[in-house]
Amino acid sequence: MSGVQVRRYRPRRVDGLPPGQRLLMDMPRFTDRPRLPPPRMPAEPRLEISHAGAPLAVLTGADLEALGPHDFRADFHCVTGWSVTGLTWRGVPLREVLASVGIADPPAPYLVASTGDRRRAGYLWEDAVADDVVLATHLDGEPLDDRHGAPLRLVSPGQYGYKSVKHLIGIDFCDDQPALMSKEHLRARVAAEERHPTLSGRRLRVPYRLMIAPTAYLAERTLRRQGTIEAD
Repeated sequence: MSGVQVRRYRPRRVDGLPPGQRLLMDMPRFTDRPRLPPPRMPAEPRLEISHAGAPLAVLTGADLEALGPHDFRADFHCVTGWSVTGLTWRGVPLREVLASVGIADPPAPYLVASTGDRRRAGYLWEDAVADDVVLATHLDGEPLDDRHGAPLRLVSPGQYGYKSVKHLIGIDFCDDQPALMSKEHLRARVAAEERHPTLSGRRLRVPYRLMIAPTAYLAERTLRRQGTIEAD
């Protein structure tokens, strides 16, 4: 990794960020599996909604467009300690998407979002339908690309980035608390520094921060080698 690339992915301390966060100027591709390329996804969104695996509804890109997507300005906070501010996502609030298929009240207290790369994230109903949680198709005026979760991404600014799952394909309601990823906090609220299910978020600041530059570099290099996106 060159010195220039190291500096590019080294966040800096600024005022006004949540506890333990530092600022990056650009939003990199970031994943805990940086050597794996993004999944091959269809060009148009397709979202399956279910309850305990039983189908409830399917929404397409046309269905989402009919709901009148608009712009939402929000910051993004990664659990490892980097933040990017002032992003503009275009999409529809998740609660409006669910209401459009008759789900205004929760059929179950938990949700699981599944993705095209076989990732999962669990949510409480009240977190998933917060005012700022959006199903996004665009970022900063451009359609989502492989770097940022095309064709559909769940964006939850009040939670750490691992809840803003990329390449969204499904939402399943669960009666019991779902199994979580090994480092996933159920709520993952940025303001409460809920970085990990058992360990103190404050204690994780430094070790997590050391992961930022190498992870971002490897994830971006993998993306470029795949050939679908040119280097910035």
